[in-house]
Amino acid sequence: MRQGVRLRDEDQAGQDSSGSALVTLAEPARLRRTLGLPGLVLYGLGTTIGAGVYALMGVIAEHAGTQAPIAFAVASGIAALSAASFAELSARFPRAGGEAVYVLEGLRSERLSQAVGLLVALAGIVSAATVSRAFAGTLVEFVAFPKLWVMAGAVAGVGLVAAWGIRESVLAASLMTILEVGGLLLVVGFASEAWLALPERLPELWPRDLPAWSGVGSAAMLCFFAFLGFEDMVNVAEEVRDVRRTLPVAIALTFLATTTLYLLTATVAVLAVPAAELAASEAPLVLVFERSGGSAALIGWIALLAMLNGALVQIVKSSRVLYGLADLGRLPRRLAYVHPNRRTPLVATGLVVLVTGALAVGLPLEVLAVGTSGITLVTFALANLALVRIHARDPEPVALQTPRWVPVAGFVLTLVLLGVEVFRRLAA
Repeated sequence: MRQGVRLRDEDQAGQDSSGSALVTLAEPARLRRTLGLPGLVLYGLGTTIGAGVYALMGVIAEHAGTQAPIAFAVASGIAALSAASFAELSARFPRAGGEAVYVLEGLRSERLSQAVGLLVALAGIVSAATVSRAFAGTLVEFVAFPKLWVMAGAVAGVGLVAAWGIRESVLAASLMTILEVGGLLLVVGFASEAWLALPERLPELWPRDLPAWSGVGSAAMLCFFAFLGFEDMVNVAEEVRDVRRTLPVAIALTFLATTTLYLLTATVAVLAVPAAELAASEAPLVLVFERSGGSAALIGWIALLAMLNGALVQIVKSSRVLYGLADLGRLPRRLAYVHPNRRTPLVATGLVVLVTGALAVGLPLEVLAVGTSGITLVTFALANLALVRIHARDPEPVALQTPRWVPVAGFVLTLVLLGVEVFRRLAA
């Protein structure tokens, strides 16, 4: 019997009265199912609401002007289609590996499933490297540390937390998520005078002609990436209690909370500061907070914590994807090893940390960001297509089933976004 631990489907795993997996001499210990709904929602918010939104508002205002809230609403509608697909898929196949499992079940292709799994893991690694590099670039503006050492220290630190345990990782991510959300709520709350002007200025927020709608459409393409993160939640499925019910609900709550927070933030931003000034600022929400009487340094430090949080959740996700593929026999079995005490995929986590550090040090920020968005859109398209095939092959309704047009629309719109992204990059 190989040493280490592997996960089974929740319905097959024996559990004691406390909800933890039974450990016997005949069978090695399993990863702990410790995540409930509150912790999972906070984890989801941590994967979705990152430091990027603090800078994104300026780019959105450049394209959409005072109609930036409409751009976020349109993007939310597009992203909701894929979120609904992932919610159903997570209820049907609550296993580590996420999109790789869905493609295997839906498209019945082991090679494509393996490729998708590796792409998802790579997207998480590249994303973690991106925010680690951004963290280092921002921190050296506050303190005089060598940038290379800051990057290495950030990756190593979050890697140690990820290896420590899923409960500890989610606790750390939850605390940082609360600060992230708190920072946005501070921006929303401090601009009380701007909210008082909302009834009078409400007509400014609605696009009135075709050029305005064109700007909203361009901005919505960019806003879409601010809603990504719910797909990361499915990769901790085998560490969630009552996963078939908890995970879909957590995805829905995370998405609704994110949409509400983004709409509030975008609205107060365009009310408090002229769109042209937001577009010209490298830190638009810091500018909004300053104009409302707040401290720029406070928001700056919150943004730094948001970056660390983003790196942590991406390392957790990628290690679970590699573990899931190894457990299915698609990668070397050594990657499925789980520490018997910490109950984390230690080898997979170590590999993810090493590759993340190498990419953070070796590649420019823009290259990392482009790679993350492209890979994510490809895996979204394939996951939606997998659900289309599942619906066609198995027409019998299940407990949680989206309308059949949802994954079709999600697949088509994701391909459109991918095409726009490729065209934009080629034209740049």
